Amino acid sequence: MRTATIKRKTKETDIEVTVNLDGSGVSNVATGIGFFDHMLDLLARHSRLDITVKAVGDLHVDHHHTTEDVGIALGQAVKQALGTMAGITRYASIHMPMDETLSRVVIDISGRPVLVFKVDFPRDKVGNFDTELVREWFNAFTINAGVTLHVETLYGENSHHIAGEVPSTKGQLGG
Repeated sequence: MRTATIKRKTKETDIEVTVNLDGSGVSNVATGIGFFDHMLDLLARHSRLDITVKAVGDLHVDHHHTTEDVGIALGQAVKQALGTMAGITRYASIHMPMDETLSRVVIDISGRPVLVFKVDFPRDKVGNFDTELVREWFNAFTINAGVTLHVETLYGENSHHIAGEVPSTKGQLGG
């Protein structure tokens, strides 16, 4: 099985992430950030990856360190679980609707980390989660997973729907 566990402890966070690339979409996520947990649950379900995330962070400051460090750890776990990348489909794209919102996501599992993120949020927050952290998470994940990722919202009005459109990566990761 293609699995990996990454532990990351910094001054601001203490995180443990486990990923199973050959999973069925099971998630066990606890970051202390409700909307972020929701996003990670959607990632697991729609990508059919099994993801476990346990994160304790300096939430009394804000959600930035926890969100970014989970992206770092999850990216490292995916990269480690991919190993030599044998048997994967390198390129994939998807158009993903969520109610009034439509986004396009294109991925290249190339070993060359690049994020192109063309997403505008009508509001600064979804609940108490800063929408600018969505890009921070994708950036941290992309760099540490070693993938090229293009995310573009073609249209949408609801920040919850825009942020909730998490790309499905099951085909790309070879399952």
